[in-house]
Amino acid sequence: MAVITNLDADSTPGNSPPPCGEGPRVGVGQRGTGTPRPPAPPPRPSPPRGEGENAAAVLPARPVGRGYWAGVVRRLARDPVAITAAIVILVIVLAAIFAPWVAPADPYRGSMLRRLRPVGDAVYRLGSDELGRDMLSRLIYGGRLSLLMGLLPVVFAFFAGSAIGIIAGFVGGKLNTAIMRTIDVFYAFPSVLLAIALSGALGAGILNAIVSLTVVFTPQVTRIAESVTTQIRTRDYVEAARVSGAGPFAIIRVHVLGNVLGPIFVYATSLISVSMILASGLSFLGLGSKPPEPEWGLMLNTLRTAIYVQPIVAALPGAMIFITSISFNLLSDGLRSAMEVK
Repeated sequence: MAVITNLDADSTPGNSPPPCGEGPRVGVGQRGTGTPRPPAPPPRPSPPRGEGENAAAVLPARPVGRGYWAGVVRRLARDPVAITAAIVILVIVLAAIFAPWVAPADPYRGSMLRRLRPVGDAVYRLGSDELGRDMLSRLIYGGRLSLLMGLLPVVFAFFAGSAIGIIAGFVGGKLNTAIMRTIDVFYAFPSVLLAIALSGALGAGILNAIVSLTVVFTPQVTRIAESVTTQIRTRDYVEAARVSGAGPFAIIRVHVLGNVLGPIFVYATSLISVSMILASGLSFLGLGSKPPEPEWGLMLNTLRTAIYVQPIVAALPGAMIFITSISFNLLSDGLRSAMEVK
């Protein structure tokens, strides 16, 4: 009886072995519709030796220029006002650089017989000044000193103020308090009066004017750098880097600089127009460049007596200061709008 029972159990439809050459059967009680399961796909052949190292070269390359700064450039290129301002600045800068080849005459050679010629003269296209010198040539050459005295103080203030502000914002504590209270002392004086006072104390000259303007703009850049660095210091990735054992210089170089230099740079570009106006004002007062150097502020001073005789000629240096300053302002506004990620 035991043998019969075992034979019956082995001969059930669900447990009977399949005949030779046939696939597995699907039982009645099993899940499915009774159709055989599709065969498994064949294994993928392994690549030949040497292809594994170059597998990344077969993959399509990722598009370049999809980063943050590429987006800034793309948004800035769509701003017609900023592009127009950039073109105007580029033309002025190139004309100042290539002044010996662009200027039609010698900016220092004058003629008392041809003084104060009007705009549109046959010889002097933009007229002549009080000493008979070509105004177009002096305006082109004057862009050299005006741009130099407008850009260098901002560049020096950018580096000095950024370094001081980043250190104060990252370290914090008593060092931050000492630095920022010292910065507040400079804020007690208006920028114009402080620049005039420093230039008067140091003496007239281009170098002293640049030093004075650098001292004026450094506290402003320092405050912006300290404010941005204080916000970045409390971010999670900075705390994670500090916990992982990274030193303060490594954290500043890797995590802080890349996040704070953008806002500082945008603010510094807005100071260029102010710097040019202040530099021209110092030259107008006799604290900047000296005659007979062609500089827009100094030219305004020397032509002030001719304002009733040739008002258009006397206003040309002021027009150049205005055009250059407003172009830098518009470019700075466009750059600020392009860097705002919505």
